[in-house]
Amino acid sequence: MINILVSILLAYLIGSVPTAVWVGKWMYNIDIREHGSRNAGATNTLRILGPKAGIPVMIFDVLKGWLAVQIAQRLMSNLLAAEDGKELLLIGAGTAAVLGHVFPVFAGFRGGKGVATLLGMGISLFPWPALGAVIIFTLMMLIFRIVSLSSITAGITFPFMVLFLPYQPKPGLPLIILSFMVAFFLPLTHKSNIKRLLKGEEKKFTIAKKPL
Repeated sequence: MINILVSILLAYLIGSVPTAVWVGKWMYNIDIREHGSRNAGATNTLRILGPKAGIPVMIFDVLKGWLAVQIAQRLMSNLLAAEDGKELLLIGAGTAAVLGHVFPVFAGFRGGKGVATLLGMGISLFPWPALGAVIIFTLMMLIFRIVSLSSITAGITFPFMVLFLPYQPKPGLPLIILSFMVAFFLPLTHKSNIKRLLKGEEKKFTIAKKPL
């Protein structure tokens, strides 16, 4: 039981590392949450500070979700015999990391939208459907150049890739349920973006040529 609690707490703390906030403050002396979309994530960092800051932030935010699940797997691998029970614990750790990114204890509980950390969690739990989601996101970005639309589309199509892509091993019921929760979670965190999309006001993605 202690290992389970430690894994969940550690996952939340890993997710709470506010990469975009710290990079903005330490390297550029700005709070990224006061600029652009006011979101402490990789996309806003790319927009405001450019690829030199944005790409490392994106990589680290993905790594947070992946690492949280991997650590939990090692700490809890021998605790439960039932595969569904193990999957639930890993989902709990990954979810804690995503919540840490959205509500980071190290940055006043004002974080990002959790997309990159959610991707890292997905890569760790089911890599092939996660790769499929990346491909969908990339195609949508090439066509429309709107990050929110690309993220929402990738999230909504994700459970269908989990169910129908020909890969092994197939996930158990907890992971299938998680994939549908992802399809629900991403539109929920992009409510303001959806309103702007419906009004035709959502801005296309651009990368800063030089930081503020």
